[in-house]
Amino acid sequence: MSKKKPGTSSSTIALNKKAKHEYHIEERFEAGLALLGWEVKSLRAGKCQLVDAYVLLKDGEAFLLGAHVTPLVAASTHVIADPTRTRKLLLHAKEISKLIGSTQQQGHTCVPLALYWKKNKVKCEIALVKGKKQYDKRQTEKERDWNRQKQRILREVNQG
Repeated sequence: MSKKKPGTSSSTIALNKKAKHEYHIEERFEAGLALLGWEVKSLRAGKCQLVDAYVLLKDGEAFLLGAHVTPLVAASTHVIADPTRTRKLLLHAKEISKLIGSTQQQGHTCVPLALYWKKNKVKCEIALVKGKKQYDKRQTEKERDWNRQKQRILREVNQG
């Protein structure tokens, strides 16, 4: 029976909210992330953004590009920190071949959805996605607004 330490927040480090708005998510994968020491310290402090990040599949390997990990001031003095460095994603060969096969199809791409802690490892949730058309985005907005309105109405009815 292990208790969570007081003051520990959720295991999510960073989310890519824009991806859910821009794409239809077809399939999700969990990938490990090859990091340097200063990057792990920054991730523990929650200094990461996935806004313009994407996954590059090249030579049977997967890489995370554009993810911005802000270096901590006190973390490392002897290493020159590159916040947008290309980081290797650790996946099984079958998963990589499936991603490569799917991204070569028309309209499919691979984007990171989230960075999170799993035990003491940093994991990256990546997804095989297909771009949404403008009308799909509008439809999603309408659904979201309607669900909000429904919740508001139900709250008013339950309180009254």
